[in-house]
Amino acid sequence: MHISQGQNEKATILVVDDTPDNLTFISGLLKDDYRVKVANNGEKALTIAQSANPPDLILLDIMMPGLDGYEVCRQLKANPQTQDIPIIFLTAKSSIEDERKGLELGATDYITKPVSPPILMARVKTQLRLKASYDHLRDLLSFREDMVNMMVHDLRNPITSILLAAELLMKYSTVPPEKLQKKLDQILKGVRQLRSLVDELLLRAKLESSKLVLERQEVDLCELCTSAITDLQEIATQNNLKLIAKMPQVNHRLVNIDPSLFRRTLDNLLSNAIKFSPHDSEIILTVDYPGEQGARVQVADFGPGVNDNLRQSIFEKYEIGTPMKGISQTGLGLAFCKLVAEAHGGRISVVDNTPQGSIFIIEIDH
Repeated sequence: MHISQGQNEKATILVVDDTPDNLTFISGLLKDDYRVKVANNGEKALTIAQSANPPDLILLDIMMPGLDGYEVCRQLKANPQTQDIPIIFLTAKSSIEDERKGLELGATDYITKPVSPPILMARVKTQLRLKASYDHLRDLLSFREDMVNMMVHDLRNPITSILLAAELLMKYSTVPPEKLQKKLDQILKGVRQLRSLVDELLLRAKLESSKLVLERQEVDLCELCTSAITDLQEIATQNNLKLIAKMPQVNHRLVNIDPSLFRRTLDNLLSNAIKFSPHDSEIILTVDYPGEQGARVQVADFGPGVNDNLRQSIFEKYEIGTPMKGISQTGLGLAFCKLVAEAHGGRISVVDNTPQGSIFIIEIDH
């Protein structure tokens, strides 16, 4: 899939014409604003268009020896790799039938020769703008599809747990109360996991669309972190893990945050650390106050760590990547943490722990 150019990167235009003077003239018009590639025949045009760095737009002459412009266009539109590249025909042909044929083959525009520089520049700009809009829409649709697939994957396990536990309850309705309670606990655990995933997705959508209003309060960050550790202590103990808090004993600084969102962020980081830490190891949550107004929370584990080339992508939207320890596999947790940190005017990062493991760091300037 071709990736469109960034906002500060020049678009690449391929000019195809068998007349050297035309190539020189059109390239001269475009070179100040765009990167220009040229081809003097259809075969060379196809080679350039199907390369690892395809053009963003093609200006294509129709009347050429060998492969004419119509055939080049047909082959480009038949190839999934090049079918979305916009094509503007440049030709001396001016009949309605010629124009109709070109548009039916998939060309997006049609300019007759001799070429008018202002018209050429205006239409190039328009087609590139349309292409950028199309690419953006395509990425949104792809993102939506990925989101749905992610939700199906993430919701499957808790739903299955609920169904299996319910079927067992129906089948063994005469079991002793203690066994019945165990099955009910399984149902409750599955339902809570399902509800948490759905709530997180809804919060993400609001954060991304800037529709979520932070309910800020003056909060003792140490108390909030202590509460998170207390609630997750039992799960950690079950995995032979120690949750350790390192916080200032006095002079706790109040921070202006949304306690509910920030607590969910802490839960995500601590839950990830619990999930991927080796047994009989420690997870250390540290709170400190760098600078006059800043606050920093660090969650350190002694797991296998995060590869250098993944340290940015794990915070991106629904990034799954290669399954490995130390990375959230839901596609929601770490990206959600990033959104919450940024909504508070802060940032999140990950660095190596010494001698082994990772440290996830949330910094807030307030």
